[in-house]
Amino acid sequence: QVQLVESGGGSVQAGGSLRVSCAVFGNIPSTYCLAWFRQAPGKEREGVATILIGGGSGNYADSVKGRFTISLDNARNTLYLQMNSLKPEDTATYYCAFAYGGSCSLSRAAYGFWGQGTQVTVSS
Repeated sequence: QVQLVESGGGSVQAGGSLRVSCAVFGNIPSTYCLAWFRQAPGKEREGVATILIGGGSGNYADSVKGRFTISLDNARNTLYLQMNSLKPEDTATYYCAFAYGGSCSLSRAAYGFWGQGTQVTVSS
């Protein structure tokens, strides 16, 4: 079992930056996938960024490429999403997700463990 606990959401004006965090606890293998998803009111949950832990770089949705960066602090078992140049359309609840194995994707169906979510609000 794996537990994920997000933190760090908040409110910011357009053009600003925020960083959200996700602490990972439990039975963690040497190779696995972590990802960030987001869900705005009335919309489907969409993949934002994913990273293969144990050997890989980040993969991003087109809507956030060049603005968001996914990273992991191995010593703290904590996943981050650094969000720069934020836009009002980035407003959503952000979730971290975990999947066993080495085939990371931005598909919601690929992930079996989820955090509780943290709210990010970007005002114009």
